[in-house]
Amino acid sequence: MSQTTRRPAFAAGSLILLATMATGGSALAQSPDASMGALTSPQAGLSGSITVSGSSTVQPITTAVQEAFNVASPGVAISVDGPGTGDGFALFCAGELDIANASRAIKPEGEADVCATNGVEYIELKVALDGLSVITSAADTAIECLTFADIYALVGPESTGFANWSDGQALATELGSTTVLPDAPLTVTGPGEESGTYDFFVEKVITPIAKERGKPEIMDEAGKASFTRPDYQSSPNDLTIVEGVGGTADNVTTLGWVGYAFVEENLDRIKPLAVDGGKGCVDPSYATISDGTYPISRPLFIYVNKANAAAKPELAAFVDYYLGEGVIDSVLQTVPYVALSSEELDAARATWAAR
Repeated sequence: MSQTTRRPAFAAGSLILLATMATGGSALAQSPDASMGALTSPQAGLSGSITVSGSSTVQPITTAVQEAFNVASPGVAISVDGPGTGDGFALFCAGELDIANASRAIKPEGEADVCATNGVEYIELKVALDGLSVITSAADTAIECLTFADIYALVGPESTGFANWSDGQALATELGSTTVLPDAPLTVTGPGEESGTYDFFVEKVITPIAKERGKPEIMDEAGKASFTRPDYQSSPNDLTIVEGVGGTADNVTTLGWVGYAFVEENLDRIKPLAVDGGKGCVDPSYATISDGTYPISRPLFIYVNKANAAAKPELAAFVDYYLGEGVIDSVLQTVPYVALSSEELDAARATWAAR
């Protein structure tokens, strides 16, 4: 198994730096950034309100930016919550939000088309990277790495009713895995269907195998199609998932999945498993997520209501600041996701400037 490279520990000076940047101090020049065509520091005296909702994964990033922004612009009331990417897009495409946080791209059907029908134009901005992490209890020593085939055999549509890891052994072996699954209780806790983390996990890991095997979606009690087993404990709250996977003294052989930041912040309770997407076992780490070798890496986004950005100076100023030089990088020292490359960040700035 590969060695995990953890992101360097957060330096206490980063919050000071963000505050200095927010107030326009020497850490950030108050001059237009050519790549953005806008000031990168908040404007004093701004007022108004900004409403943000959506991904619980992206919520900590936006909240940290909001807190720093409000140092210089306390008159702007900014609400940020995280019911899930899908729920956020539902509100956003109904015209009820200024910004939707998203841990996946907007879906063409059921989201983008609804926005179009309602006349909601948007600007998609990539802000960071994440490694969707498969986790177990920190006390679990029975397993260290899972293949996509193993994961499918444990949480896919053919695993319904499996109460022991070894229940998935025959299926995993049939799919080509050489992993020996332990003879131990299997308790699964993960995101619900309102979550972008759920959507990305299913799309990347589960659906390709299910379709190859000709397995139809499972219909839940609400009549919604899913490629996962329906009998696991789901929650829209990442910390609730962490608590569930943390297990108990009598139950440490747990399984689940969350965003990378929630793993890094809870290593006393959970541990990330290496994942083999076909090229060997790779641990989720800052390095492997950044270079794309971790097989469940994904981009994180904010979606901005275009008309609202034109009509609300406070909203335009907030996004200017969000994309400002050093802002996201500093936030990601406190919220341990992975920074974009300079080229990717410049592309986001160019998209915002072209609005």
